[in-house]
Amino acid sequence: MHKERTFLEKLNLFLKGLTMGGANKVPGVSGGMVAFVMGFYEELIFTFQRINKTAFKLLFSGKFKSFARYTNFQFLVWVMLGSTFSYFSVSLVLDYFLKNYELYVWAWFFGMIIGSIYYISKDFGNWNFKSVISLLIGVSIGLAISFMTPAKENDNLWFVFLCGIIGVSGMTLPGLSGSFILILLGNYVLLLVDSVNVLGVVIANMFSGDFSGFKDAVKVRYLKIISVFTLGSAFGLVSISHVLGYVLKHYKNIVTAVIIGFISGSLGIVWPWKKTIYKQENSQFLFDSKGNKIVENYERFIPDFQLTETWITIGFIITGIALILIIDFYGRKKK
Repeated sequence: MHKERTFLEKLNLFLKGLTMGGANKVPGVSGGMVAFVMGFYEELIFTFQRINKTAFKLLFSGKFKSFARYTNFQFLVWVMLGSTFSYFSVSLVLDYFLKNYELYVWAWFFGMIIGSIYYISKDFGNWNFKSVISLLIGVSIGLAISFMTPAKENDNLWFVFLCGIIGVSGMTLPGLSGSFILILLGNYVLLLVDSVNVLGVVIANMFSGDFSGFKDAVKVRYLKIISVFTLGSAFGLVSISHVLGYVLKHYKNIVTAVIIGFISGSLGIVWPWKKTIYKQENSQFLFDSKGNKIVENYERFIPDFQLTETWITIGFIITGIALILIIDFYGRKKK
């Protein structure tokens, strides 16, 4: 994991990060699932595990090369660069298609997830009682999350910290969408819209020499909230990775079975045929910083098979499955 990577290997990591970042953008799709399917999940968890006391000692003592080797820094940089770049590229494309062809985008993702379940399961090995029970537990949790009713907004700082831990989970837990979980917890607007917007305004004003935002009680409240949320996210990223690293090492089959079940159960989140319910306040729709309506939840329904649109949607599902099977075929051919 620590060898010097070639240019093509770095480019490959960048593209994987690009895909993971794009997936994180879509409510219901997990960046962790992308990492799992594309074969760099364990290295991602290992790398996050290395952000610990030893790493900080090496960094603050000026041993930068040792720090880079210990933390697998090269891997992290290229994956994170790809994820960041996706916000300005892949994510914008996804935004456009979700706005104009929402049904077909969900169908494509639905198909890809079905294909991914096959991809992960085919090399699992022998299923025994423990792994089957683990699979059923994963399915149950995924289904429960899929059909939960969103809670009301809660700005207590301890809860905001918890939201930070949960919100970052989409990067580390395959099948769990952090943004969708924040919608269910009722704090999506507070944490990813209102607080972020206030932070942007305060920073922009600071560059022009205006520091009055720090005297505004309302803005200070939002700054506290975004700070605590960020701390929770950082804590969650490292702590969840340490826990996952341990269980993957000691209980790999059980964890893999839970993940397969969890991804299967979470198919309810990306079910293509659903009506989107948008967040409202005083009978007015709420919008994010890009002018898009903010999703509150979904109402799922059975499609009408007499409609041409339904069969086109099924075609997109098949296309999503086929894409994963082609990737699997190409990967096996390379070996």
